[in-house]
Order: sequence, then C-alpha cells, then structure tokens
Amino acid sequence: MNKINTSLIAMVVAGNLVSLSAKATVEPNVYGTVYQPVASVVPSQAQVIYYRSNEVTSPYAAHVYVDGEYQSALLTGMYTSFCIPAGEHSLGAFLKDAPYYKGKEAQPYRDNFVGGKTYFVKVGGDSSGKPILVSAQEASNDLKGLRAQVHTLNRASAVEQCRYIASKTMDYALSSDVLFNFGKSGRNDITQQGRQAINELIGKINKNGVQLNRIQVIGHTDPIGKPETNMRLGQQRANTVRTLLVQGGLPARNLSASSAGSEELVVNDCSGTRAEQIQCNAPNRRVVVRVQTQ
Repeated sequence: MNKINTSLIAMVVAGNLVSLSAKATVEPNVYGTVYQPVASVVPSQAQVIYYRSNEVTSPYAAHVYVDGEYQSALLTGMYTSFCIPAGEHSLGAFLKDAPYYKGKEAQPYRDNFVGGKTYFVKVGGDSSGKPILVSAQEASNDLKGLRAQVHTLNRASAVEQCRYIASKTMDYALSSDVLFNFGKSGRNDITQQGRQAINELIGKINKNGVQLNRIQVIGHTDPIGKPETNMRLGQQRANTVRTLLVQGGLPARNLSASSAGSEELVVNDCSGTRAEQIQCNAPNRRVVVRVQTQ
C-alpha cells in the first residue's frame, strides 16, 4: 500500500474538507502523472493549468480556490488542471491557509476567462494568495517534470469536466536504438542512421502537415535503472531530437520536448540476464513525435 505522510491527510467531515496540517511531505510514488501539453477546449470553457514550480522550497501546501471554493492543494513540483465556464471567476492559492481557510473569502484575482483559451497560472511566493499569470512558453519550461495533484478532491462547484476539441494527430515513433547508442542522448551521440531517420521524418511531416499547430517530442525509456535517471534520459533525448527537427526547418515555436521516462511501456514482461532484458526492452526505448495538424 502506498504511504502518505500524515501531515498531508485530508478528511471530509460533515461535508467539509478538514486539513489536519498545512505542512506536507508526500511519498514520491503517490504523485500523479508527469505533465504533458494539453489540448484546446471548446469555446464555452476556459482551461486553467495551476502549478507550483520546483524552485519553491516552502514545505507548506498551497490551497487553490476557484470562486472562493477549494479546488486542490499543491506541493512543490505539482500542478492541477481544470476547466471552468467561460466568464468571470476568481482564483487564488494560499500558503499556511489552515485553520481559517482565508482563501474562501479572499479572492485576490478576478477576471474574465475567455472561452477556448488555456491559462497558465503559477502559485505566488508571498502570502497574498494572488496568482501569477505566465505565458505558455514560460509555463512549458516550468512544467517539465511536474506531477499532477491527486491527493485531495475538488470542492469547487464552478469546476467542470473539460471538453476538448477533437484534433487530428499523427504519431511517428523513432527507435532510440536507431537514433542513439545505448544510454546516450546528445547531438554527438546521434548515429548516421538516426540522422537519416530524422531527415526522412521531416520530409513526411512537411508532406502530411498542411498546417502544423503543435509538435510534441516525447522521450520514452526502458525500465532498466532508476526512474529519475530514465526521466532525465528521456528528456535529454527529446531535447536532442527537437533541436534536429528545428534545424531541419520545422517551426521552433510549435515544437515542445518532454519525457515520459519509463512510465508508458509497450513491453512489460522482460526478464533474464541484463543483456536479455536490454534486448527485450528495445520497443520501450523510443522517441515519439506527435504532430497536431488541425
């Protein structure tokens, strides 16, 4: 059973959320999934990505409120993603909020949220609770490696299930064994066969992508080694492939790079000697280039 430190236990008593302590530490394996770029929502909704970057060192959870109602609690390195009806709303994230939960009354940021738009919001570093709106480009760097908040339940009545706009996407999977030597990730580590594969992919994308709205480069690794090492290796390989795609003429502004590490395996039952495991896990070592064309 996964363990959650008792300093971040939340209970629902008589319909109210009771936080036993604002100070929180959480076992790493109970965090949610690593952030991946989100799709667009329908015009009647606005999407909010609220996050707390890794640069924050405070051990206290930041309680997020929407229209004065509790939505989530963010520790350092966590994010929450939700949708609200287009229109006027308030947002705030408060540290050391217990036991009075002033975020229920204080609404430091109120604005009109445009339908179909995604807002990237960072937890502020002071006690005012006022959020920091950031650009999508800045957020994409901050959100790398951050994990979803999954420990508490949303209590904000304005929050609703996101309705995403269907988009046409194409996935191109490149074998890491073709691209790189085992365990390598840099530009100088790309094999000649790997460079040829990337050039061929650029040709396919230019041919098929009439209008390139977004290109995600996602690094995947096998489960051999430590998870944090695999996550870093996947990110480094994705960064390298992204650089080569940009050098090949694809628009840098539409290209993002991220890592799934060893979390999305296509082969799960490899065993035997290390050499046998490496060979068996070959399908897991890949870089996926996901192209959104509409």
